[in-house]
Amino acid sequence: MSDTAFVLIVEDEHADGAAIAEGLSRSKYACNVVDSGSAAIESIRHRPPDVVIADCELGGQVSGVDVLREAKRVCSDTEVILVTAQGGEALAREALRGDNEFQAYDYLIKPIDIQVLRDKVSRAAKQALAAREARLLRTQVDRAFEFCGIVGNSDAIMREIKRLKKIARSKSTVLIVGETGTGKELFAQAIHQNSPRAGKPFKVLNCAAVSETLLESELFGHVKGAFTGAVVDRKGLIQAADGGTLFLDEIGDMPLQMQAKLLRSVETGEVLPVGSNDALYFDVRFLAATNHDLSELMRKGQFREDLFYRLHADGAIRIPPLRRRREDIPVLVERFIEQGNQEQAVTIEGASPEVMRKLVNYNWPGNVRELRNVIFRMCLEAEGPTLGVEDLPESLRSSTDIVPAGPPNLAGMTMADVEKLHIMNTLRMFGGNRERTAKALGIGARTLYRKLRDYGLR
Repeated sequence: MSDTAFVLIVEDEHADGAAIAEGLSRSKYACNVVDSGSAAIESIRHRPPDVVIADCELGGQVSGVDVLREAKRVCSDTEVILVTAQGGEALAREALRGDNEFQAYDYLIKPIDIQVLRDKVSRAAKQALAAREARLLRTQVDRAFEFCGIVGNSDAIMREIKRLKKIARSKSTVLIVGETGTGKELFAQAIHQNSPRAGKPFKVLNCAAVSETLLESELFGHVKGAFTGAVVDRKGLIQAADGGTLFLDEIGDMPLQMQAKLLRSVETGEVLPVGSNDALYFDVRFLAATNHDLSELMRKGQFREDLFYRLHADGAIRIPPLRRRREDIPVLVERFIEQGNQEQAVTIEGASPEVMRKLVNYNWPGNVRELRNVIFRMCLEAEGPTLGVEDLPESLRSSTDIVPAGPPNLAGMTMADVEKLHIMNTLRMFGGNRERTAKALGIGARTLYRKLRDYGLR
């Protein structure tokens, strides 16, 4: 965001407008001077200013107050300073009223004291720029809430999405680390979609799902007669992804011999089909994912160190397991209910608080994929419009709250921050119902209201 405020000066006396612009230019504002209300409105629609200085009594059909209304209508962040002659203060004061739909920032009476004007413009510009920055930040947060299908509002997932956006623009290989079901392929697709290669091929190979004898052919292709059954030439996935991205899932399960061949291709940009002596050139970005600890595999001699560091060029994206970001579960549940309604032609309105509590406290060894499958099944089999405890799978229905495998990482947080986070999560779990939240927290309603006020959560 630029820190230089853009000021529109509306003055039908050219000399006066030029004098104001000259006085403000020393304060390093970008100024545009127009001599009519209609020209001002055209300028506002073309480029909304941060501050408008408008004479109330402009020649022509469009007045300074009309300019004020259009400026606030186009961009509510814009601040307007009206200029009026002696005796015209009533109109300007009316525009400053707090209940006015199109409220001016301030007004000045002619003749203008340029230092007073500079001070007013300075304050108005700071307020306008701060409002614009806050609006842009809200927009960014809203977009990050669902980014290429990745849904969440926890700090853990937001942090990885932020890294993803930066990494996507580079050309280097990327390693994505996460447990089974955390959404590693979804992250890989998001990297591809937000890279210069978006729109080009995106190919996927699960290294754990292909036998060692077929893996080389799947990756590099083969020529006719290379082995029994090779009756025609066949492109490998590297060639098929030319110009785009190849995602190698579960690369930790790739045999060492294949790791060496893959590393050579990644470094040289060449592929040698099985049975051929002629290398082919390609342009592919490699993404890889694993649910293993590759450092441990390297220590055991099961993963090549040089390939690891090649994949780790920009550092790894580490997708936290669902049990480490429980605040995302209610959001994911709502999204999966929406998807279940669309895909299964049902009309589920939501989940009961008790169901949500059990879902939030479950350990989810299968992570987001397991949660999605559970919600889809519940939506399909539910008898009523709201998912109740009777709709839960038996393993969840008959159990009490399951103790997490490990506590959430709260290291470095103050006790006040921990309490605030706990209140926020519990309040979200009960859909904002404060009485239920207070009861679940074991405190009185008045105590909860006081804490909400103290933490700025009201």
